[in-house]
Amino acid sequence: MSVYLPTLKQLQYLVALHDAGHFGRAAEASFVTQSTLSAGIRELETLISVVLVERTRRVVRFTPLGESIVLKARKVLREAEELTDMARAAGRPLSGEMRMSVIPTIAPFLLPRLLPRLRRDYPDLKLFLREEPSAAACEGLHHGRTDCVLLALPYGCGEVEVAPLFEDRLLLAVPGNDSGDTAPLVADDIDPERLLLLEDGHCLKDHALRACEQPEVRGQAMMMGTSLHTIVQMIDNGLGTTMLPQMAIDAGILEHTGVTARPIESKNAQRRIALVWRRASPRERDFRLLADVLTAERG
Repeated sequence: MSVYLPTLKQLQYLVALHDAGHFGRAAEASFVTQSTLSAGIRELETLISVVLVERTRRVVRFTPLGESIVLKARKVLREAEELTDMARAAGRPLSGEMRMSVIPTIAPFLLPRLLPRLRRDYPDLKLFLREEPSAAACEGLHHGRTDCVLLALPYGCGEVEVAPLFEDRLLLAVPGNDSGDTAPLVADDIDPERLLLLEDGHCLKDHALRACEQPEVRGQAMMMGTSLHTIVQMIDNGLGTTMLPQMAIDAGILEHTGVTARPIESKNAQRRIALVWRRASPRERDFRLLADVLTAERG
């Protein structure tokens, strides 16, 4: 007896609709018309004889069974992609397409140095980059939206393989009129009421609070926005202090400002930069080679 199975394309349409929450945006992300995507999902529902999506004029709502099938569809699609990855891994190293997420407190400071080397040494690699906070990056990794993530530890990214790259010191950035003393600070010297941090979702916020070694700071520190560059400009105008990673300072984030950076005497005043990927990925060799390139570029 013939058994008719869902197609990968139908599963892709279903996942795209779940991610977008809107038929038009899902179709755009899938590079098809809205009618094509809608028809594909209806064909899937007819095939398995269940309703997966409740459709109204304003809302797209997945049924409980639909939510469960989306989770399974993500797994099926991820494993289908790994079939291609297996073939690619048997060929030349660092070739073909690779999707990498990079957190915003690393991307602008490391990638400008890294990308020219990758283009020169691995011209067959097509690297698609996505800049997003740690939580979204790790979620995308486990959902198969991305292949690997460049992030800072400690951070709970789930069941992943980790290639540590290097340590990145954290320093306290202070306005020019506070920069007379360049001696290292101890954690008790940091005024929590003047501390400006990135908003929730950025792991640097948690790393900065660890460096303070003052539990009460979490409740007192001010959180101001999503960009280190913006916070540096606020500090240059005397509005507070912040924690900056060494790589940002090395990349020139303090140039043309009066802001200076002071070292902190704290065992937690650093973060560990790492490349992570899903366990048992057939492209592990590629990821470890990429990690070697990242480490060498930093050195």
